[in-house]
Amino acid sequence: MQEIDLEYLKKHLEDLLEDLLKQVKDTVIGIVESEGNTSDPLDRATADIEYNFKMRIRGRESTLIRKIRNSLEDIENGDYGICEDCEEEISIARLKARPVASRCIKCKTEQETREKVYSY
Repeated sequence: MQEIDLEYLKKHLEDLLEDLLKQVKDTVIGIVESEGNTSDPLDRATADIEYNFKMRIRGRESTLIRKIRNSLEDIENGDYGICEDCEEEISIARLKARPVASRCIKCKTEQETREKVYSY
């Protein structure tokens, strides 16, 4: 893998991680600030729906944060850009489109096909 591309991808991953961590912090602060109890059942229901929505988004972001950290660790270890299934290089185009990709497009497509076949 070209060194310049690796540095670009590392910087992109670090920036993305920083943004996600800031959003998590802002969400936690927002939840703490909105902890006030309301006596109106409709207001409470609306607040609960908003809270649940934010938590689902944060759950997805938590998964992405883990993937980013794994990718940064792989960069440090020299394992970044290697498919975890076939151990071939992942194309730079794929890594630029999805910097946390851990599978080449062929193996990822095969994985998704298996998931569709065996899931209900």
